[in-house]
Amino acid sequence: MSMKQSLGLNLGQTLTMTPALQQAIRMLQLSTLDLKTEIQEALETNVMLEADDGTQEVDAKTRQAEPDASGGDSPDIPENLPVDADWNDIYASAPAPTSSAPAGDDDDYWAYRQANLSSTPDLATHLIWQADMAGFSPAERAAAEIIIDAIDGNGLIDDWDELATTVARDTTLDHAETEAVLAAIQAFDPPGVAARSLGECLQIQWAGLDSSLPGHALAGRLLSDEWLAVLAEGEHADLAGQLGVDADDLAAARRVVRSLTPYPGDAFSAQAADYVVPEVHVTRSAAGWQVALNPEIAPKLRINAHYLSLIKRADKSADQSTLRSHLQEARFFLNSLKSRNDTLLEVAHAIVEAQRGFLEYGEEAMKPLVLRDVAERLDIHESTVSRATANKYMQTPRGVFELKYFFSSHVSTTDGGSASATAIQAMIKRMVAGEAADKPLSDSKLAERLLDNGIRVARRTVAKYREALSIAPSHERRRKT
Repeated sequence: MSMKQSLGLNLGQTLTMTPALQQAIRMLQLSTLDLKTEIQEALETNVMLEADDGTQEVDAKTRQAEPDASGGDSPDIPENLPVDADWNDIYASAPAPTSSAPAGDDDDYWAYRQANLSSTPDLATHLIWQADMAGFSPAERAAAEIIIDAIDGNGLIDDWDELATTVARDTTLDHAETEAVLAAIQAFDPPGVAARSLGECLQIQWAGLDSSLPGHALAGRLLSDEWLAVLAEGEHADLAGQLGVDADDLAAARRVVRSLTPYPGDAFSAQAADYVVPEVHVTRSAAGWQVALNPEIAPKLRINAHYLSLIKRADKSADQSTLRSHLQEARFFLNSLKSRNDTLLEVAHAIVEAQRGFLEYGEEAMKPLVLRDVAERLDIHESTVSRATANKYMQTPRGVFELKYFFSSHVSTTDGGSASATAIQAMIKRMVAGEAADKPLSDSKLAERLLDNGIRVARRTVAKYREALSIAPSHERRRKT
């Protein structure tokens, strides 16, 4: 499939979002610490929410009507799965994170990972990772890197004309092809990234919303250059009259506009935490590999039964209106939190099932895996997988790894199969570790040995992998015995 065909398919996909889904997607991207802050703020600002410590009994009708953020009704899990995703006992006791290193050849790499656990990927790293999974041609990949490098901390592009000129000068792409690469990047996570103006940023996000939302069409008008400037100036007194709509329609449209994020890069600008807490625990038992969410990352929440009992449907007082508003927001929050947890567990389960070889045998058994593989398996959008893996960590018997670590591009093998770039790097590391001190292996020799193992890679690719492992070239590794 050519690149243009691939872009056409990607751009043809749409993700319609209700406000609840949009909130769930935003929460899905949050790191553990940010999620805890979000939950604490919700508890402090919404009287309808309370922590479920198991001390208060709620009648059966209330329990049935209100969602429990601990999981509620779980989706059906197909039978005969080699990996057990622990859905019904998500919040049962899970093993505490351990700092003990695995035995064997993985010690050095494990130490490297442990030393770098606190480094949170910035926006550029997050986008480059998605570009690597997008199926770009070499020229398109080079253009994508130039474009991503020009995206500022807010997630926007300041001067597109100058940037497009740079891309044309440094690559073989014409203007239309460059625009296609930009469009592909604008479909990446976070929504609205790589927009060339605030208006375009908001319009990209608006286009992904459910068109049946109240106020959706009018919100699209408000995001035009003419009316966006009016909104920015704050002169709203006669805005409904100018637009020829009633006040309720305008209020609904403004709610849609306020749900959008003007600066999509903000989520990646926070400083990295001093430590990480794994969102997912993976253990092995006699029944196979077990996958469970860390119960510490998302405590149980519930609707406060006392305040719920105070709501009277016929009462139109200000207090009743506030209670009903808080109840709706609480329901949205609980459903969003449940959706986040369900999606994260589904993605983690798919990763573990795909990478059982790594868990059992180490890096050289790592399988090729890209976002599309998990998205197709779970029937979700690729950007959802990207959000679910951003700044999330998995505790395994081999150590703690970022979920993104388990994704790796495909390299064809001589027997028609494929190997992952991660596995090839591990093989190179092993070969270099076993080389003769006075006769180190050159990149060409390493390529030959890989070919003997059924993996055909060019010498320059071996050099790239070697450099990624911080291994010096052969002439610098030579030592006299």
